[in-house]
Amino acid sequence: MCMNRRSFLGSSVALLGGPTLGSGAAQDGKSHLHRVHAAPLVTECASRFLAALDANQRGKASFPFDSDERMNWHFVPKERKGLPLREMTPYQKHLASALLAAGLSQTGYIKAVTIMSLEDVLKIMENDSGERRNPEKYYVSVFGTPSDGGTWGYRVEGHHLSQNYTVVDSTVIDGPSFFGANPAEVREGARKGLRTLAAEDDLGLELMHALDEQQRRVAIVDATAYQDILTAATRKAALQGQPSGLSASRMNARQFDALMALMEEYAHNVPDQLAERRMAQVNRAKRDIYFAWSGGIDRGDRRYYRVQTPSFLIEFDDTQDNANHIHSVWRDFTGDFGQDLLQQHYQDGHQKQ
Repeated sequence: MCMNRRSFLGSSVALLGGPTLGSGAAQDGKSHLHRVHAAPLVTECASRFLAALDANQRGKASFPFDSDERMNWHFVPKERKGLPLREMTPYQKHLASALLAAGLSQTGYIKAVTIMSLEDVLKIMENDSGERRNPEKYYVSVFGTPSDGGTWGYRVEGHHLSQNYTVVDSTVIDGPSFFGANPAEVREGARKGLRTLAAEDDLGLELMHALDEQQRRVAIVDATAYQDILTAATRKAALQGQPSGLSASRMNARQFDALMALMEEYAHNVPDQLAERRMAQVNRAKRDIYFAWSGGIDRGDRRYYRVQTPSFLIEFDDTQDNANHIHSVWRDFTGDFGQDLLQQHYQDGHQKQ
């Protein structure tokens, strides 16, 4: 899947019913789309979305910022709180799409809407009525009042998709960020051959195959693939004990490049400004990175991998439905739901008082 990772927030958000950059464009005629600041954009998209709702819809979509619901995230096919797409008018759906797009890169947005569309594939495969498998059973929730300098957040979530954002003092923090795909590869019907998360899958296998036999023995922490990502839908990402697997310090240049390519794929699911922060975490880790694997090492095998650094964790598994069902997630050990930034914000406020 070869796509430009650069954010498309200037053009495509407008097509989806969101704001254009307007006064943010460069006066010299050069495009500065990649320099767009995330906070004003997501704030405007969330404000426009809420303004388009009636009172009943707004009541479903809106929660206090300190609501327990803000951290109640999931990726399984279950009912959620929030306003579902299927209860929106067409123009409201466009504005909801704009809000989703504002928090993702072009690549990430394509993955997200393709994941949502897979519900139609499952509907056919499972002979479902459309109640359980429905591409419009995705929910938008806004926590607090959107404002550039305020503290608020939002979530777009449904089966195999959960994108969580927190805005604190004009800074957007993303995470947890979950993408899944069932089926991982569509194997029959009009969409045969579609692989929604092909890069996450292929780059993991490429890294594993770049290792020599001794390195693989260290990287493989369990011969049997874990049944799911270990952090599941926990509110705080945590793995017990010291990192396991193969240290990046034991990789040669070619192998480390393969590891970097894998991390970059996950980092660039979000807009440039957010992706730069993810990549800064990657660069700070240097070689303090561990790559762990469980299960088989060939396509078609049930398999799991993770990339663990002092600040973030990537997990991937393809184990269910005969290894044709992917879960993948980016977790920040201290930053999920904006926890580290919120803590600093409250400390600063207390000191000022």
